Amino acid sequence: MLSLGGCAVGYYWQAAQGQWQVLTHREPIPRLLDDPRVDPALKARLRRALMIRDYAARRLALPDNGAYRSYADLGRPYAVWNVFAAPEFSLEPHRWCYPLIGCASYRGYFHRRGAETEAKRLQQAGYDTFIAGIPAYSTLGWFDDPLLNTVIHWREPQLAGLIFHELAHQVVYVRGDTTFNESFASAVERLGVMQWLNERGTPEQRQDYDRYLRHRDQFDALLRRYRDELARRYAQGGDPTRLRQTKQALFAALRTDYQALKHRWRQGPYFDRWFQAPVNNARFVPLHDYTRLRAAFVCLRQAARDWPDFYATIRRLARLPPRERTRRLESACDRGGSWQTVGSKNDGASPRPPPHETGSGAG
Repeated sequence: MLSLGGCAVGYYWQAAQGQWQVLTHREPIPRLLDDPRVDPALKARLRRALMIRDYAARRLALPDNGAYRSYADLGRPYAVWNVFAAPEFSLEPHRWCYPLIGCASYRGYFHRRGAETEAKRLQQAGYDTFIAGIPAYSTLGWFDDPLLNTVIHWREPQLAGLIFHELAHQVVYVRGDTTFNESFASAVERLGVMQWLNERGTPEQRQDYDRYLRHRDQFDALLRRYRDELARRYAQGGDPTRLRQTKQALFAALRTDYQALKHRWRQGPYFDRWFQAPVNNARFVPLHDYTRLRAAFVCLRQAARDWPDFYATIRRLARLPPRERTRRLESACDRGGSWQTVGSKNDGASPRPPPHETGSGAG
């Protein structure tokens, strides 16, 4: 710590304090279920969460440890606030580097004011910034992460997806490769929820999740189309004033196209919240990290005998040099098809993959 600058010391100190608060607020879920003072509605949620947690270990071969077997009420709407940043005329994310996990395209704070201070610093340096409230995160197995009040009231498929996603980070995590890590976890999340609903869900849940996936995929495809167009315009260069006008025109067109897409859906879910914060280059950073390679991981899951065999393949990929790892992932899908709907006949062992990236956005 003595070798770090003052700002770095301050950052890691708030991180240590925030993590300590999470750990000290944990209570084992079985103890809460036996406590007559706990609200019955919360007990029902916790009981269902334990079923999902046990399913993750038994049917998805995810780590069977103390993670998500306790509960903590932090008294706030988000666990952390992440800062994302990108230059004014580039979609290449700003990266922060950390002692244990390597470099990442975000910086997390346990209090929003810390995130706001960092975002303001980057704005003064000419960056577009975005602060995202994050409902949960993984310590990669360093601690037994609890379920939080920020997620316990989610719908069951979304809660299951979060548990599967965060546990996947304990299976494989490549230091310094955010896109690999988040795309892998997002694939486990989506395929895990599909399998859970096929085996344990109701017809209504499967129908709702199918609709969510269709809408999410269409919305993300729209965002990627505009991201690609922005990248093309930035690569051309030119007068900064003209580039700023082009940039704002594209953002306005994105809003218009979203309204047209929403009108075709006629029924939710909708993604209006994405537009509540100002649209800028930083908004596209999470989309890239969470979706770019996800289809490749889905294809590899289909080719595997079972979940452990799939994880063994991913561990082998993780040991490759970055460029070779990405090259192999980009060639993992070699035939057409579409996302299998959760209502399709399937034994849960080998979900059908998509032929190309259809994506979901950041959590």
